[in-house]
Amino acid sequence: MKAIIKILGLALLVVLLEGCTSGKRAFENGDYYQSVLKAVDRLRKNPKHKKSRETLKYAYPAAIDYLTGEINNLKASARPFKWAGVVSAYEQINNMSDQIRRSPGALSVIRNPDRYASQLTEARTKAAEEHYAEGIRILNPNNRQASKEAFYLFQKALGFVNGYKDSQQKMNEAREYATLKVVLEQIPVPGRYSLSANFFQDKVEEFLRGGGIYRNEFLQFFTPREAERVKLDPDHILSIYFEDFVVGQVFKKETTRELTRDSVKVGEVVVDGETYPSYGTVKADYTVHRAEVVSEGLLAMRVIDARNNGVLMSEKLPGTFVWFDEWASFNGDERALTNDEIALTKKRYIPPPPPQDMFIEFTRPIYNQLTNRLNTFYRRF
Repeated sequence: MKAIIKILGLALLVVLLEGCTSGKRAFENGDYYQSVLKAVDRLRKNPKHKKSRETLKYAYPAAIDYLTGEINNLKASARPFKWAGVVSAYEQINNMSDQIRRSPGALSVIRNPDRYASQLTEARTKAAEEHYAEGIRILNPNNRQASKEAFYLFQKALGFVNGYKDSQQKMNEAREYATLKVVLEQIPVPGRYSLSANFFQDKVEEFLRGGGIYRNEFLQFFTPREAERVKLDPDHILSIYFEDFVVGQVFKKETTRELTRDSVKVGEVVVDGETYPSYGTVKADYTVHRAEVVSEGLLAMRVIDARNNGVLMSEKLPGTFVWFDEWASFNGDERALTNDEIALTKKRYIPPPPPQDMFIEFTRPIYNQLTNRLNTFYRRF
């Protein structure tokens, strides 16, 4: 008899929900939990809302029946991490209770909503244990991937029970085993100009240390000095060096063109005793002088497996920087020139910067190539 009443009640609820699209859809899809939350939310705004009261009246017991059934099935199963599922179900039941208790309209329909505080605490402890135990099982100092998975398992254990056993310590161990340790060698440059690559080294180190590598928390870079201080046994050696850099000779060229401007006052004329302005075309030969220096070079990059000296990646990145200076001169009527063209005639030749400055500018586009390659390569680890 009770079963028949329950079926009739659910059928009635579907009819009542015709005017409530989202609640009806959630209920018909078997998502009784969401149906309850939507009804409670409406009753919080309008405690007398009839359809929401009817929805809550039938959806809440359906949700409790479904979730407790899910809990019992999980407890009886041999499913891995089943207690995490039990925790989730108890949390949904308790959340429904909390939401109903904070809504007078909902509380008038469900006067004593179920709450499983002690059961949830017990389930959390068991969920922490199952994740902790699996983490201990797979933690392996010689297997980065397994240690990475163990790290997340210990992290989840702490999420279920704060301070569970020595999960934090095990997390630290797992992170240490899972982290790929890379030594970035000092970046040398060709000696012909007595150049320094310190600025470039600083930029590369800042990129690597600042999380520039795409979302990889299990990757750590060291300078040779740092590696020596902690007696590091690295996994990779990142070797970056400028294979060549040449500053070319100053190349100068001139480009001359004729400039003209119409309707320019060029004098005056007298007609019948009256003086009038006279307009005509003015001209000038305008010459643009350009001095240019091309600097070119090649950056080599290699990633070496520190265990067997195997080359894991090797690339050469070319780069070019063109320095130039422009000034102008003219012969003719200045009025044929624009303001910008006149301003260029007031400039004087500026000698090219020293090789160190040219080298800095040359490295800017190479830096972008380098960081893109490193991102692509280390995204796999």
